[in-house]
Amino acid sequence: MAENGDNRTEAPTPRRRSEAREQGQVAKSIDLTAALVLMGALLSLSWFGPATLGALLRLVARMLGPTEQTELVTPSLDAEIGPILQTMAAAALPVMAVIAVVSVLSNVLQVGFLLSSHPLEPSLGKLNPITGAGRVFSVRALVQLVMNLLKLGLVCAVAVSVIRKRMPDIAATMECSGWQQVLLFSKLTWDFGLKISAVLLALAVLDYVWQRYRFERDLRMTKEEVREEMRRMEGDPIVKQRRRQLQMKLALQRLRRDVPKANVVVTNPTELAIAIQYKAGEMTAPKVVAKGQGFMAQRIREIAAEHRIPIVERKPLAQALFKTVEVGQEVPQNLYQAVAEILAYVFELAKTGRRRRLSPVPAGL
Repeated sequence: MAENGDNRTEAPTPRRRSEAREQGQVAKSIDLTAALVLMGALLSLSWFGPATLGALLRLVARMLGPTEQTELVTPSLDAEIGPILQTMAAAALPVMAVIAVVSVLSNVLQVGFLLSSHPLEPSLGKLNPITGAGRVFSVRALVQLVMNLLKLGLVCAVAVSVIRKRMPDIAATMECSGWQQVLLFSKLTWDFGLKISAVLLALAVLDYVWQRYRFERDLRMTKEEVREEMRRMEGDPIVKQRRRQLQMKLALQRLRRDVPKANVVVTNPTELAIAIQYKAGEMTAPKVVAKGQGFMAQRIREIAAEHRIPIVERKPLAQALFKTVEVGQEVPQNLYQAVAEILAYVFELAKTGRRRRLSPVPAGL
């Protein structure tokens, strides 16, 4: 991810976040994972340590204890190595399982479930010495150096504190047996490890906050990038205009093809227009062959006038037909009577040869 410039002031779009995630660019702290793994290892040792140590001691006692003289041939070695490895694996399995689970959970809690091979793909840009030098001497590298020095200093301070506190016990081990020395140094290691893991965990939380801040800053976009993103998502304005023009052209072609088939056009009178067709003996009910609003309604009226199709102004009926009936569908039963009366009047006019604009139509229709 490139360093941000002063002109990157806009919040990242969802598409920008999605693309970054697909490329494996997420807010993640390696230190947090390491600290949690260390803490998990210590806790697992406290839980399963005695049983693990007991199993290993029994294994050592069996290996070093008195045994019958056997000939060292390959079959006998294979027979001995198998149980030894099984015992060692069984003893270490609980601790290793806890470490593995903590490691996976720490990553999932930070970034969720994510599998991306993009970071593993070869890139010649990573071999560029100029780019590499820029990363080494960047503000980001300086902050990371300060964090590492802080961690080193705190670890040393904790180590000195633990050793100083236990110095009398360490001096007393000179007069203790070997097993007592092992127990003492085990307690010393546990105390040291627990305090170190707590310090590293606190620092790792700060590092995670820093990584989140840096990730959000790196994802920021310029205003031009946001506009370009919107153009990519919504489509180029020129392409959209051409698409609308093509859709309008196709819609007008359908009107010129279908409106002449109609027997009557019901209007609102200017905002809506619905062309209705009915063929006695062929249709069970009248059918809407075209409908439109605004400009399309005007074109329907013009085409109807060109083909001398009667135009009837009926506001409630036009609104009901426009809302409830799609092109190609039959008129519903609740509107059939009103449409049938208009059609009957239109057919009666056709018989008498008085084709004209029907406005107004007799009030009973």
